Amino acid sequence: MMLYILRHAAAEEAASAGDDGARKLTERSKEKMRGAASGLRAMGLKFNVILTSPLVRAAETAEIVSAAYENTQPPQVLPALATGVAAADAVAALRAFSKHEDVMIVGHEPQLSAIASILLTGAGDVAHLKLKTGGCITIDLPTRFERGGGELRWMLTHRQLRAMRK
Repeated sequence: MMLYILRHAAAEEAASAGDDGARKLTERSKEKMRGAASGLRAMGLKFNVILTSPLVRAAETAEIVSAAYENTQPPQVLPALATGVAAADAVAALRAFSKHEDVMIVGHEPQLSAIASILLTGAGDVAHLKLKTGGCITIDLPTRFERGGGELRWMLTHRQLRAMRK
């Protein structure tokens, strides 16, 4: 099973009293993410399911990836991918999707790096990764979302993903 961990693209600045969950992607970051999604497709990747945080910036990112794969199902919101949810709880929620071969999750830092650390090492604070906006990590997992045992296949920035489309 392959897990693709994608951090949302760059979002607009938070308004002084605004709702963080309502922050949208900037027009420039949408364009860059379309290029990164084209890069994912050019690499021959496929996704049985795309799961997203309920926050607007992550949902918009997931929709851009889904649109690059015209005949895929729309992204599904997974509340455990929201900010403030413990990475271990997110991993537990992901177990319901272990029947799929290729799963993409779209969310936020530091949760995504902690999820990767749990799946690679068994603990959320051992592997110190920092996923940049629009960046993606791919982990080859045993048949279930278990602690440890995953194998890091690659980690690419959105710029590197965009370069793959050529």
